[in-house]
Amino acid sequence: MYLAEKFAKYAVEDVSYNKVTPKLLEEVKRRVVDSFGVMMGAYNAEPPRISRQVALLGRGGDYGATLFGTSHKTTVDYASFANGCHVRYLDFNDTYLSKEALHPSDMIPAIIAVAEAEGADGKKVVEGIVAAYEIVGRLADAASIRARGWDHVTYIAIATAVGVGKVMDLDVERMTQAINLATTPNVALRQTRAGEISMWKGCAAANAARNGVFAALLAKHGMTGPSPVFEGEMGFFKQVSGEFTVDKFGGVNDDYKLFETSIKYHPVEYHAMSAVDAALKLREKMGGFRVDDVEKIDVETFTVSYVIIVKDPEKWDPKTRETADHSLPYIISVALLDGRVWLDSFRPERVLAKDVREVMKKMSVRVNPEFDKVYPKGIPNSIEVTLKNGEKYKEMVTYPRGHFMNPMTNEELESKFNQLGETFMSEERRRQALELLWSLEKLSDMGELMRAFAIE
Repeated sequence: MYLAEKFAKYAVEDVSYNKVTPKLLEEVKRRVVDSFGVMMGAYNAEPPRISRQVALLGRGGDYGATLFGTSHKTTVDYASFANGCHVRYLDFNDTYLSKEALHPSDMIPAIIAVAEAEGADGKKVVEGIVAAYEIVGRLADAASIRARGWDHVTYIAIATAVGVGKVMDLDVERMTQAINLATTPNVALRQTRAGEISMWKGCAAANAARNGVFAALLAKHGMTGPSPVFEGEMGFFKQVSGEFTVDKFGGVNDDYKLFETSIKYHPVEYHAMSAVDAALKLREKMGGFRVDDVEKIDVETFTVSYVIIVKDPEKWDPKTRETADHSLPYIISVALLDGRVWLDSFRPERVLAKDVREVMKKMSVRVNPEFDKVYPKGIPNSIEVTLKNGEKYKEMVTYPRGHFMNPMTNEELESKFNQLGETFMSEERRRQALELLWSLEKLSDMGELMRAFAIE
């Protein structure tokens, strides 16, 4: 059996709301709550605003979905893209770490948009999320494609097609074709995350999800795609990933990939999350942080972290928000100086501030081979500050707050949601929206959920 059909059979035949345990349902809803929180926080950022403007060009027709933050409907693919930009732009949504690192909740806006267009209920959304997370996690486990020059959002397109195909109730044949159609034309370049990082970094996954929606729509109406898309003469294995197999899927012992995804406590690239926790502990131990007192700062990290958020010269001289939240030196510096990392940590004036630059000049970062042995289950980062008087302070964190081995509580998750939505809408409206989100499986209309966040 070809891999595309194996994925399709799993999603169609083995994923069912009737098999969703209370524990799995709770974790699905936690990620939906988190996604809507970061959508609120990103609403006024430039790329989400641009995405809404473009999406409004697609208004019209009966098969549509609501743009986040508005009462306007657009085509389902435009809504998937625009709403996906809101989830991803702040780099504050959930993460899965394996051979390939990615953000599974990038797919949630597309699944909800298709559910709204299809008139599907919350139970179908849960099924779609479970299926999409499982496929994207198994792909990430199977092969890293970034070293070959391809971006991880390639996997997002494939898994989104599966998730929305589940919402559409595609049969195995049409689900297989959706996977074929999502895989062939949507291999993305890793240049998105190299050097000085542009606005597109926060939009690439939304575009991949949009393409997954389009592939599923084509398959639903009878379009076929190239096959075998993975094993073929010029297929995915030969051109993109190298050969791999996927022989296991979640469900037998509630061993779904979704349980291994981590929710972000700080708005930074995930490999830096433990560095923030370590920096904050150091600052508390030192009784504050004065750059003039510091002789040097020695940081130890692991290879994947070094490659993604350290090695490029631009990571030592960030000029954009997108580069700063992917710069380990910047993230550590601002955490030590300010005692926090939040959205305003990435304002242009903070990114370019003199004190941050002074701290980075005193910092060195190297790979500790022992840390590589822990990754990807853990993300160890160690920081040692040596003062001019000879005193030394050191902290190391492997499982930061929000990591699936050190999960946030529901109260912490709601606090994050409310902080992100504080200027977006009133406390009472946030409370009402949270009630809907925690009742996801009981909703019959995704439009009701989207309207709860309409502010224009």
